[in-house]
Amino acid sequence: MTKPTPTEPRRALTLRDVSEASGVSEMTVSRVLRNRGDVSATTRERVMQASRALGYVPNKIAGALASQRVNLVGVIIPSMSNMVFPEVMTGISAVLDSTGLQPVVGVTNYLPDREEAVLYEMLSWRPSGVIVAGLEHTAAARAMMAQAGIPIVEIMDIDGQVIDSAVGISHRRAGRQMAEAIIASGYRRIAFMGTQMPNDFRAKKRLEGFEEALRRNGMALADHEFYDGGSALLKGREMTAAVLRRSPDIDFLYYSNDMIGAGGLLYCLDQGIDVPGKVGLAGFNGVELLDGLPRRLATMDACRLEIGQRAAQIIAARNQTADLIGQVVELFPTLQPGDTIRPF
Repeated sequence: MTKPTPTEPRRALTLRDVSEASGVSEMTVSRVLRNRGDVSATTRERVMQASRALGYVPNKIAGALASQRVNLVGVIIPSMSNMVFPEVMTGISAVLDSTGLQPVVGVTNYLPDREEAVLYEMLSWRPSGVIVAGLEHTAAARAMMAQAGIPIVEIMDIDGQVIDSAVGISHRRAGRQMAEAIIASGYRRIAFMGTQMPNDFRAKKRLEGFEEALRRNGMALADHEFYDGGSALLKGREMTAAVLRRSPDIDFLYYSNDMIGAGGLLYCLDQGIDVPGKVGLAGFNGVELLDGLPRRLATMDACRLEIGQRAAQIIAARNQTADLIGQVVELFPTLQPGDTIRPF
């Protein structure tokens, strides 16, 4: 696979850049961005359009610190409720604890506009770096990160265009590997269930890789069920019941994450369904919750702790050396067959 090539961040933008782009004075730009003074609506809109197009973020601490940097590292993640990102945060905190840098967390709820707003606020305080989940962002968010002049590390994913640095796994490869294992175990009527659709881009990429492997073997998904809310055991039960009622000949259920997969497993066991003989199941993430289930759900370890650690190491190292050269670190998840897939 050809690795995406990171681009080198450019210098941080100034009021002069916005002034030149909008055709008004720096003082007028300052008034608009600080929402001070009497400025016409037309001029205000011209300044704001130029600011957004450039990716400029006003500096709330300009003049307060000689370095114009604070010892904060912004960490922007989609959720704290699905048991995945707390482990990432553990890895980040473990590394930053000895560096004098302090992580500050923003949660986006998988909403691109919310991510843009959180990023804007964090960058306005001139942090020492930003760690952000995923590679998909709004145009304005990408512009802000490209122009920030600080280390930016996108985490969890390497399937796409990197702004600066990235640490993660190939979700398309993970999807292919799971499909190949399922096919090797003799399953043929396979359904997929996913939450946070369509905004969970990493789950979408796993599904793309999964379907690609099915096509290579002359197969296709027999059914699917999507839900745009969060991950939960109850939702997994409900989605599993819906699919099996609609397609009773399904012999394998592949879930976008372990939480709904665990709900599906509990439903199957309650219904007396032979797992993995009649129906096999698999999730994704390898969360420790699975250790308490009646059977171990097949899953893949998403390298969450190491992703957090490696991302924080990049931020810390580049703050020491002022190195602007980005890097892409690919990690490789491990398939854990558990008790819900036949031996292959």
